Amino acid sequence: MKIGFNEGCNRFCENHSVLEDLALCEKYGFDYIDVQSECLDRELAAGKYTLEQLGDFFRSHRLKMLSYNALIFFNMKQTQAEKDAVMAQLDEIIRRCQILDCKMIVVVPSMDLPVKATVEEIRADAVAVLKELVKKVEPHGIKLSLEFCGAPTMSINRFEYAYDIVKAVDSPLVGVTLDQFHFNAMASGWDALEKADGKKIFVWHLNGTENMPCGAAYNTDEVRLWPGESGDCLDHRRFAETLKKIGFEGDVCTVEVFRPDYYQLSSEENIKKAAEVTRAHMEQYWGS
Repeated sequence: MKIGFNEGCNRFCENHSVLEDLALCEKYGFDYIDVQSECLDRELAAGKYTLEQLGDFFRSHRLKMLSYNALIFFNMKQTQAEKDAVMAQLDEIIRRCQILDCKMIVVVPSMDLPVKATVEEIRADAVAVLKELVKKVEPHGIKLSLEFCGAPTMSINRFEYAYDIVKAVDSPLVGVTLDQFHFNAMASGWDALEKADGKKIFVWHLNGTENMPCGAAYNTDEVRLWPGESGDCLDHRRFAETLKKIGFEGDVCTVEVFRPDYYQLSSEENIKKAAEVTRAHMEQYWGS
């Protein structure tokens, strides 16, 4: 199992730089990186580097880009202008992915919907939109990984909802991002994961979390922990054994932790620690 780093771990560290992250991830043994669009947008605007410089790094180094994270708030748009904006956002991401040699885009659902949509209405809309997105990415061989987000205000907030949508789209280019924190935060069903086709899970986000009540307003990304840290309540063995059993073929486990305390570290300290805990986790629960 290869290991990956998501820039959620260090995006607010002092003087953050995606280009520096690439060098540090390679230095500390990561195989892949998820580049966060939030970091990329602000740092390109500040002139810290160019997309071409990042692309040159990937073409000349061992480290590769696992995913562009992310096309956000893609579904349940109420006007044609909003729908067109999603497509325009995707066009720009595809352009960037071509420069960065990236073949995966994480897709994040909308939150705080202005309508009282049912699960069935949200599913139908998401399926329709994803089918349109596939038409755009297919010529470039880019996959879409739908990330359910475990918060009450998110439109797709449980694994089973996301998996049903992916099954209905029925495309080899569309799968699920399984984030352990999100799975726990809105009590996604282990029965649903255990019956899933592991080939439809494209991205596995590793993290720990404090033991907060399901759906609590304060059960946010800020309570994430390095996996196995004191206070972590997740059943890591069950996640790993279930993914093995259902045939997960992603071949990468990517650490993603958004904890304010960790942003007080330097980027190098943060990435070094992330590599240590991810590698140790894989050795303990995956075997390599």
